[in-house]
Amino acid sequence: MANANINITELLALLDITPSDQNIMLVGDHGIGKSEILTEYYRTKGMKVVPLFLGQMSDPGDLIGIPNRNETSGKTDFMPPYWFPLDGKPIVLFLDELNRARPEVLQTIMDLALNRTLAGRSLPPGSRIISAVNSGQQYQLTDLDPALVSRFNVLNFRPTAEEWLLWADKNGVDPRVMEFIRQNPFWLDKGPDAKEGADTGLDKIPDRRGWKRVSDILLSAGEISPVVIKAISSIVGPKAASALIQNVSSNRILSGKDVLYHLEANMEKLRSYKLHELTAVNDGIYRHLEVEKVAKTSVPTVSKNAEKYFDFLMKERKEAAAHFADIYVNETYPNAVSFMARECRVLTMSMVLYIRSIGK
Repeated sequence: MANANINITELLALLDITPSDQNIMLVGDHGIGKSEILTEYYRTKGMKVVPLFLGQMSDPGDLIGIPNRNETSGKTDFMPPYWFPLDGKPIVLFLDELNRARPEVLQTIMDLALNRTLAGRSLPPGSRIISAVNSGQQYQLTDLDPALVSRFNVLNFRPTAEEWLLWADKNGVDPRVMEFIRQNPFWLDKGPDAKEGADTGLDKIPDRRGWKRVSDILLSAGEISPVVIKAISSIVGPKAASALIQNVSSNRILSGKDVLYHLEANMEKLRSYKLHELTAVNDGIYRHLEVEKVAKTSVPTVSKNAEKYFDFLMKERKEAAAHFADIYVNETYPNAVSFMARECRVLTMSMVLYIRSIGK
């Protein structure tokens, strides 16, 4: 596809600058969290997100409401559907599975997308329309009219694995699942041997929604038994389940919390790590500081250990130090960067000087 790719961070920034009267269409696979991301974002804005699953609607009446005879005028009008805002407050109308809707439903969407009206009733001023469409040969899709597509700003939605890990940390996903995806991001949405657009039928393949269900099973079961393995296979497929189990069976990599709170006790293990294992620790440190509030009494310990850890990297593992500093300058972990700038002055200055030195 020739459309621009956009991740979660970019999408939220784009929503901030796009006028509400411009419609947005997100193109992507199922299970990547489109509705959840939008609901959470607009909740902070005080706006209600109304998801409508168009692929489940059998006729336009499911969208515009039930016809009713107006006793005053003698004419037929339509009773507003359950979701329509009658209080005058703007909403975010999320039209999911747009290209799985019946053609007659799509005709109704045309007027809604252009004029913000439905059966003669207007959406409140400030309301926004966002649609989501699936792409790929594995879906039963309806061809969209170019006239309808022209009424949307079209973007390929491609959330990164790092963004999913950040969400997972905030939402209590099992650490075993997180560590597996961190080391094997290609398993997050498909798998290493999946062909683009392949027709999978009933063969289970991984997706982000599925990994959350895997986490729920692991948290409930605790130990990984043969039955648990079969349950995981039923969600993400046997290949992904096997890869996860092999990963869990290997040695656990130190978490960011291990390093920030117990650095000295873990230094011997850190010195034995290879580069890819240290980069995992780096990500874990930033992810922990991003989602966990450091208690006031723990700030001195965390600050001191973060500074000592980076000093160790600069002296003994310069490539890992470059990775740690690179994370600092990108925009993936703003809360973590803010904490470091505020509480880890020596660390911040060391990273600034280090970045300047390698940039020469």
